[in-house]
Amino acid sequence: MRFVADLHVHTVASGHAYSTVLEVARAAADRGLEMIAVTDHGPAMPGGPHAYHFSNQFCMPESLFGVRVLKGVEANVMDRDGTLDLDEGRLAKMEVVLAGLHTFCAPYGTVAENTAMMVNTIRNPWVDVIVHPGNPEYLIDEEAVVREAAEQGVALEINNSSLTVSRKGSLPHCDHIACLAKEYGCKILMGSDSHFAYSVGDFGAAAEIVARNGIDPANVLNTSVEAITRYLKERRDKRPTK
Repeated sequence: MRFVADLHVHTVASGHAYSTVLEVARAAADRGLEMIAVTDHGPAMPGGPHAYHFSNQFCMPESLFGVRVLKGVEANVMDRDGTLDLDEGRLAKMEVVLAGLHTFCAPYGTVAENTAMMVNTIRNPWVDVIVHPGNPEYLIDEEAVVREAAEQGVALEINNSSLTVSRKGSLPHCDHIACLAKEYGCKILMGSDSHFAYSVGDFGAAAEIVARNGIDPANVLNTSVEAITRYLKERRDKRPTK
């Protein structure tokens, strides 16, 4: 399976990542990627950028080194209602909105409470992708989450960083989510969750899970720029209008 895009990439603006936009775009070009998304953490993350950072992203060019650069955010889920840490005015300017449960932002809870929080986030019309749903810090009813994502047309991420350098214990959860995604026809996004330019486009461990579970490449967004573009348009069409 060939991957042409990485839509989960951090820069120095996240406060705990170590490469610039130019460096990650250059790394993406070197890997042969056609598209990336700059998705720094929302402002509630300790050390993260001010909300104004996201208003000003469009000073960046549309492409660098021949790689299309989407302007986005990895928003932090703040409560069990699925509220994000960026206001709707700024979310409306984003080309892609990732959302995830993070320590210091989302409250910990029981499996039922965590599941309700993730389901409510899936139902948030601003959210395009749920990132690292297999995070064992927030145990969930994985079938209920995958079923809801499939029904709402929201993609779930298989996060390569979770399987290599962060969120220890994610493997069995990611594996089960992938198995369920195949069963329910849920869209999958492969994400490097890169915090240093050398890991942009690295999907090695995540790709093993996708292959092991026999997921059709047509259900993996990263296999086609056209599929990503179509998917994001469908998500934009579901955003609230003012």
